[in-house]
Amino acid sequence: MNTSPRPDSLRRGLLLGAAAAAAAPFAASAQTAAAPSPLGTSVPMAPPKAEFVYEAIVDIADMVNLGDSPLGERRMVPITGGEFAGPGLKGTVLPGGADRQLVRKDGARLLDALYELKTDDGAVITVHNQVLVRTPAGQPRYALSTIRVTAPAGQYGWLNDYVYTGTLDSLRPQRNAVLVRVFRLV
Repeated sequence: MNTSPRPDSLRRGLLLGAAAAAAAPFAASAQTAAAPSPLGTSVPMAPPKAEFVYEAIVDIADMVNLGDSPLGERRMVPITGGEFAGPGLKGTVLPGGADRQLVRKDGARLLDALYELKTDDGAVITVHNQVLVRTPAGQPRYALSTIRVTAPAGQYGWLNDYVYTGTLDSLRPQRNAVLVRVFRLV
């Protein structure tokens, strides 16, 4: 029986060894920043980083109660306008969008906002922002979101190529609006 390695496995071993040697200078910092795999895999844990994209002040009208459901209280908050800005982005929040909400029986709120942004040069970008808001007793408020951005091809087409997350803060009582900060995961 031949016990010498097959050429394919030898080549794979050499490539893996070369990759490990090239990565060695970065391994110490990566290991201190990353937790070990709970399943024991050799793939390094690499949490995504977030980069700021824009912030929007979204003006809102008074909440409309849509009634109770088996899952909780249903609400709608009309979006009446606002503005947004970030590196390479600036414009207005178009009126006509809405934030549909479900206040669960446990008090958590599920927000589902759909609205458009219009850049200063006329491009219209659609934003679908889904937020979980909860304030556990004795703990800080939690208001984080997943955001889907759809932009036209061209100058803003790059917005279609990322996964986004965001934060949500109320600007009341100074302004009947919310502050949305958007970050792309890289």
